[in-house]
Amino acid sequence: MAQHTRIEVAGVMQETGMVPLFYHPDVELGKQVLKACYDGGARLLEFTARGDFAFEVFLELNKYAVKELPGMIMGVGSITDAAAASLFMQMGANFIVTPSLREDIALVCNRRKVLWSPGCGSLTEINKAEEMGCEIIKLFPGSTYGPGFVKAIKGPQPWTSIMPTGGVSTEESNLKAWFDAGVTCVGMGSKLISKEILANKDFGELQNSVRKTLDLIKKLRS
Repeated sequence: MAQHTRIEVAGVMQETGMVPLFYHPDVELGKQVLKACYDGGARLLEFTARGDFAFEVFLELNKYAVKELPGMIMGVGSITDAAAASLFMQMGANFIVTPSLREDIALVCNRRKVLWSPGCGSLTEINKAEEMGCEIIKLFPGSTYGPGFVKAIKGPQPWTSIMPTGGVSTEESNLKAWFDAGVTCVGMGSKLISKEILANKDFGELQNSVRKTLDLIKKLRS
């Protein structure tokens, strides 16, 4: 069962402005990544379930978060069907992120009042997702559409909440463009949790990077 309601999750996404994305098959390494993000100020993490036995890894990471990291909200990304969404929700996933808009996933998440964020790439898809109860749209891949797309959408639809994923970096110019366009938060993967950090197990650097990025987002919003 989820520890947080979809409204609570949406609120934390809005408040912090960033959702780190991460996948690795090593549970112990995952715990260190999770703690570094938490100590850096992040209160959400999307585990991108892309590998074999990813559910086993997520289960252990979520247990760790619940026990050791109070207030840390764990969700799952790269979900492509309702069965997978249901499986991860049974393991306590607090939000579900998908690469595309799928009604079957919307139904199972709405039934449990778990936040779901579908990948959308057109105004028609965004409208359909909102009609199905979506709180925050995932703009994916963000690099394809860019901040200009967000600004154009927010003109006629200022109520639409958007989280670009892909093409978001820790650079001030990049983040400024997205937040000036009106995004609610950003999803950030390898630009934040890089292959080098994982290979070198430089979790102190990751903690610093998370803290600096969150501080920058706060500054850009003020």
